[in-house]
Amino acid sequence: MIPIDKVKQIIEKHHMLEKELSTGKVETKLLAKKSKEYSDLKNIVPSAKEYIEFEKNRDDLNNIIQDKKNDSEMISLAEKELKEAEIKKEKNEKKLKIFLLPKDSDDEKNTIVEIRAGTGGLEATLFVADLFRMYEKVCSKKGWRIEIISISKSEAGGFKEVIFSVKGQNIYSYLKYESGVHRVQRVPTTETQGRVHTSAATVAILPEAEEVDIKINESELRVDVFRSSGPGGQSVNTTDSAVRITHIPSGIVVTQQDEKSQHKNKAKALKILRARLYEAEKLKKDRERSSERKNQIGTGDRSERIRTYNFPQGRVTDHRINFTLHKLSDFLNGEIHEEMNDNLRLKDQDLKLKALS
Repeated sequence: MIPIDKVKQIIEKHHMLEKELSTGKVETKLLAKKSKEYSDLKNIVPSAKEYIEFEKNRDDLNNIIQDKKNDSEMISLAEKELKEAEIKKEKNEKKLKIFLLPKDSDDEKNTIVEIRAGTGGLEATLFVADLFRMYEKVCSKKGWRIEIISISKSEAGGFKEVIFSVKGQNIYSYLKYESGVHRVQRVPTTETQGRVHTSAATVAILPEAEEVDIKINESELRVDVFRSSGPGGQSVNTTDSAVRITHIPSGIVVTQQDEKSQHKNKAKALKILRARLYEAEKLKKDRERSSERKNQIGTGDRSERIRTYNFPQGRVTDHRINFTLHKLSDFLNGEIHEEMNDNLRLKDQDLKLKALS
């Protein structure tokens, strides 16, 4: 049961924001935040009102059922209506519980996505390219903007590593479930005997950190500059435009050489460094609250094997929720990615609801 007072507070808050926003006198810096809060509340208010009305309706229906003066048809109708009201009440209660769950403060952040080839040699680099194209299509469908930060190509035409940022609405809340080891099982084009090989790629989803989230002291950085090099080590630029930044306290190293400008490479490297430091701090806090970590799906653990893409069987399986889709090509085209994400999100919410109970 959810305390009625908490449900009434949702309705009152919605009414208060509606009045405030209708005046047109909200400070500009608060307008976006208040509008978002109002929009979120607007979606849950119908469930809140129905939840409150259920108590009164139940009492009225019970009175009809228990009154022996009423004929059997009226009692039967009242019993049917009560059963339907109880089913609706359960649905509304679940919606309200999900709404009242503590929010992840990073859910609305933009993200930095890092995909790296793991075991499997050149075949793993081709899989990195497949995953990158999949995320490109998912982002395009959702109207999110992608900006490539760096790409390291392989001899097979795949990628050893791809790093890109994604900008738009509620990105981290969706993509956070992609962090971990992705495994592919398929017959490589170079395999003459038709044997299935297993390769892997690691995906890291980092909330994009602002300067207010993570302060970086210049005194804690060692910045090295050098000439950019392409495949085979040949020099790409004639100036020292590539940048390597080492964060001395943590030992994190970020190298950036995609831009011709040293200034731009340094700015991109700092953006990645800030995100990695923020993620390290986030994981540290999660480990300190180990019980909370167990009660969520999106733990962000990069060493966890989360998904298998099996080409001979045309299936993709997420091991965290034991969920399989038998439409691998559609999944890699971004067509049914949301179906997987919805199931991960529901399982995550169920775990958190059980923890609350």
